[in-house]
Amino acid sequence: MTHADLVFTGGTVLTMDSARSRATALAVTGDRITAVGHAEVRAAIGPRTEVVDLTGRALLPGFQDAHIHAASAGVELGECDLTGTVDLDEYFRRITAYAAEHPEREWITGSGWSMESFPGGVPTRQQLDALVPDRPVYLTNRDHHGAWANTRALERAGITADSPDPADGRIEREPDGTPAGMLQEGAMHLVEQVLPAITAEDRMAGLLRAQAHLHALGITAWQDAYLSADGGPMDHAATYFAASENGTLTARVSGAQWWEREQGAAQIPAMILRRKQFQSERFRLDTVKIMQDGIAENYTAAMTVPYKDRHGCCTGNSGLSFVDPIALRDYVTELDALDFQVHFHALGDRAVRESLDAVEAALIANGPRGNRHHLAHLQVVHADDIPRFHRLGAVANLQPLWAAHEAQMDELTLPFMGGDLAERQYMFGDLLRAGATLACGSDWPVSEAAPLAGIHVAVNRIHPDSDEPPLLPEQRLDLMTALAAYTAGSAYVNRRDDTGTLRVGALADLVVLDRDPFEHRPSEIAETQVDQTYVGGVRVFG
Repeated sequence: MTHADLVFTGGTVLTMDSARSRATALAVTGDRITAVGHAEVRAAIGPRTEVVDLTGRALLPGFQDAHIHAASAGVELGECDLTGTVDLDEYFRRITAYAAEHPEREWITGSGWSMESFPGGVPTRQQLDALVPDRPVYLTNRDHHGAWANTRALERAGITADSPDPADGRIEREPDGTPAGMLQEGAMHLVEQVLPAITAEDRMAGLLRAQAHLHALGITAWQDAYLSADGGPMDHAATYFAASENGTLTARVSGAQWWEREQGAAQIPAMILRRKQFQSERFRLDTVKIMQDGIAENYTAAMTVPYKDRHGCCTGNSGLSFVDPIALRDYVTELDALDFQVHFHALGDRAVRESLDAVEAALIANGPRGNRHHLAHLQVVHADDIPRFHRLGAVANLQPLWAAHEAQMDELTLPFMGGDLAERQYMFGDLLRAGATLACGSDWPVSEAAPLAGIHVAVNRIHPDSDEPPLLPEQRLDLMTALAAYTAGSAYVNRRDDTGTLRVGALADLVVLDRDPFEHRPSEIAETQVDQTYVGGVRVFG
């Protein structure tokens, strides 16, 4: 046996192959796995081989995130960061401190506040005016479907009592029609278009900041779910490409080009050109992201049953379909014929159905082309549509951290669900039993990026350290299935077929955990730590 560059021994090797087989040793030569087995792998150890004694720890394929906003999250980490708390006074403290520390900034921007911190989920401009009266302030919430703006920011954007709501959003208003300081969905763009441009240096610093954070969590590859081409906050494709070309991008990244709702098929030729322009070894831009609906908390997720009001009465609102569902079928059929993968934001059950209808139309028109279209979020899926995932080959892209009781779920979502939708939250188990291919993502910075935290919730349907009851415990996943979704399943979505499992010939994208999670109780999954991360046999963390 040729001597290897790197050999792991003395632990559990979870291969995540189709048989979910286990080994105790693995060898790497160059950037590829050259042996997987047991004592016989030690024959690959030579005088220059680096030997990693796992000492009972676990070796897995590197985690992959199938839905994340890594570059923009990294930029936000350099701004006013409101993540990690729901305490209103703490928000006020951080905003005040950030403004004082950055007197040179024309705008105060940042992200991470939670709707549950405010009555009805709606903050006010006056709260920000009291903290920063002399500069515009614009802070997106943790799910990035809404933003909090002060009076100066609204004035800069020209938003007044006479401003109409955009078709895909809402300006929250005071009783006399004056903008209240909360912008929902498409109304956010009214301010975003007047924000100072993000510099190329800030974008690169943000990407590298995010990459270091993700490698520390065991993540070796991801799909960035929103890359625009308009020079705005999400226009990071050139940054990814530059990092790939100069060698600083150590992760493997698939980028999803943002579908502009008003442009229709006219934008496809430009998408083709960008796909060709930004093609490199570590970065590709061959996915299109279509956001079909909003979120349940602000009643823009598209449902088959209308929402209820605060008195429990049925309303006339069943959410928004951002793209006409009939036109959506034509768009997806054309994109599929061009071998673009389509990544749908589909949170409500009507949006899920409309997205599956589009995948089915493409399948009928083009035949199976292997483009691995996937639907992300899937908060509510109608029972009739569960088996369609398997039949159409559509991947269920899960964000498991959301599948638990918390204030945003219990106070701002479940009480307003019509029909039986409150009993159909995150139907992971039903999708698995119906034969759907599962992938997992975090949607970071909407929620934390840690795969092991997501796996904990997928298995337990409870947040770590929570004393709440499990959310629909019959929808739990077993640990092996959850691990597979975060490795082999996400690699499948990311079209990285030489990653995701530990087998001879695969790329040596690996993560070392501090324990074998199968030897501990399910309630302890989130306590598992990442010790080391490798990409192509090169250690990038630990």
